[in-house]
Amino acid sequence: MNNNSYAAFANWKICYIEIPALDIQQSSRFYETVFGWNIREDSRGSVSFDDTVGQVSGMWVQGREPATKPGFLISIMVYSVSDTLKLIVNNDGKVVQAPDYNSSEVIARFSDPAGNVFCLYQNRHSINNQ
Repeated sequence: MNNNSYAAFANWKICYIEIPALDIQQSSRFYETVFGWNIREDSRGSVSFDDTVGQVSGMWVQGREPATKPGFLISIMVYSVSDTLKLIVNNDGKVVQAPDYNSSEVIARFSDPAGNVFCLYQNRHSINNQ
């Protein structure tokens, strides 16, 4: 088994996330457009996603309250927080916490179209190589 296969099925790895959605089609389009997630629909009509490296999967679910206040917070790694925030705003998301570009790691918070709050994370290596 190569290292990539091992990492995909490693013990204790976070592998699946359920994201509350008011409108599943709107939410899936948002994540596909902003983050490039692979969107798929099963034979029952459930809409799921895989992240860009195929390491985390999940689906959107209705009937749950959106996570509108940062308690348990999921971060999404990006090359450019500023470029990603523009995409977020242009696709019905909102900036919840603006980034501090003087920090060693640039972090910002946003909400998706349903109001779920997530964090964007850009490390110093990405900042220096733009």
